[in-house]
Formats: sequence, structure tokens, C-alpha cells
Amino acid sequence: QQHHFHELRFVGSRPSNNTSNHQSTSSMMPSYTSLFVAAMAAATTSAFTTNFPSTQISSSSSSSTALFMSSTPELTKQCFLDGKKIRGPITPLGNFVLVRTKDTLDATDGGILLPDQAKDRPTEGEVVAAGPGKLHPHTGVRITIPVTTGDSVLFGKFDGHDMKYNEEPVTMIRDDDVLLYYKGVRMTLANVIPCRDYVLVAIEKQKTETSSGIVVAETVMKDYNPCEGKVAKVGEGRMTSTGEFSTPPCKEGDFVKFRDYAGNEVKIEGKEYSLVRMVDILTSIPAP
Repeated sequence: QQHHFHELRFVGSRPSNNTSNHQSTSSMMPSYTSLFVAAMAAATTSAFTTNFPSTQISSSSSSSTALFMSSTPELTKQCFLDGKKIRGPITPLGNFVLVRTKDTLDATDGGILLPDQAKDRPTEGEVVAAGPGKLHPHTGVRITIPVTTGDSVLFGKFDGHDMKYNEEPVTMIRDDDVLLYYKGVRMTLANVIPCRDYVLVAIEKQKTETSSGIVVAETVMKDYNPCEGKVAKVGEGRMTSTGEFSTPPCKEGDFVKFRDYAGNEVKIEGKEYSLVRMVDILTSIPAP
């Protein structure tokens, strides 16, 4: 009991000592605090005055803001989609491509460019924006899009979704809808590139006379779609699940036969061609 009494008396006497110590310490705080605040104020005032004056901060901030706004005009430009105002420019997702349609041009013998009046031919356009490509559902490999902004493309007439973007007719298509692409004002055999697994085949003119000498009227043959010809250009091949291209079944100069009505007719420099997928080619005869 005596031991507990002394212990309690000792514990009871400790707060009075701590209180006196706290009071003596707190009495010294104002002097240290005032010196610390004064030193920090002097140092802070000197640093900002030398390196970042108030007038320079405001001017630099306004100039940088003006530069940012002038360097990104698309942020301030008003965009409209089908007559309705939207927040900003359209950014295609996945394997979608935004295309600005244009008239297909054909050249006369004198070099004059005329619009192609054929209604059943593929549509020609210019790439406005393209997505990053789609991910393969099994491997997760991104299948990139072969075209970029500014490229001219040829796609099926009934492919895609037509819209009006900033009062201009556009079409949203997929990368699989692109038949061929090129750079330049018009298509030539030198600048066109078949897209992925497409093959450009030069169609030979059909004979209007049989082997026995019977002449067949041209009106009878007008609806006949030839399914053979000479390979003019070959695409890279179909992209596999690993991101690599498959080997094309033919090469330039080969004679090929393909399924009936499998080709997409296109006229390049006044000559008839057909764009055929590699899987639709039935046989290939190597060039001699």
C-alpha cells in the first residue's frame, strides 16, 4: 500500500512539472516563431522578385495561353454532325475510317478529267481520320489500319454509314471495306495499292466471235462479268491473329481465275480492272 501510495503521489505530481515545462517552452516560442517567419518571408520575397516578377508571371501566362489556343484551332472550332453541334472533332474508334467522298475522275484521250458517270462502281474518297485498329478477339493483337489521313481510298458503293459533318458529306466505313488506296489526285496503275488481301486483276476484253466463226452481239455480253485475267498488283496479304501477313496465292503477271461475281469492277486510266479477294481466287497459272 505504501508503495502504491508513493507511485500515485509520483504520478500525480508529474502533470504539475509538465505544465511548468510547457509554460516555459511556450514562453520561448514567440521569439523563435517570429524569427523563422521573418526569415522565410525575406527568402520568399527575394526569390520571386528576382526570377518571377508579378508582371512577368501575368504576361507569360497570357502569352502561353494565347499560344496554346492558336496552336490548337480544333479546340475553338465549332463542329456539327447531321446539323447538330457537337463538342469537338470526330475521332474514329477501333477499325473505323472517316472518309470524305469525292467524284471519281476519268481521263479522256486529250487528258481532260471528267466525272465517271457509272453508278455501280465503287466510291472514291479521302481519309479524314482513322482509328487505331481493332484488337483480335483471341490473341489481343492490334490489327492496324493500312490507311492514314490524306490517303485516297476506294470502297464499295453501299458500304459504310453516310453522314453530314460540318455541312460536308462524309462516310464512316471499316478498314475491311477499303478495296485499294493511293496518294495523289487520281488513280494510276503506278500509285494504287490493293488493300491487304485484295488482288488487282486486268480484265481481258471478251471475244464476240466463237471458234466456229459465229459473231455474238455485244448486247448479249454486256451483263457478263468476266472472272479471269492477268494479275496487275497484289496486296500485302491477310493479317493473321499474330499480326503477320499471310502469303499471297499469286504474284504480278500470273493468270488467275476467280469465282463468278466475286470481283469489284474499277476503271484505272481507261482500262477495266477487277479487285478480287485472295480467298475468291480459284486457280493461278504462273507467268512464263
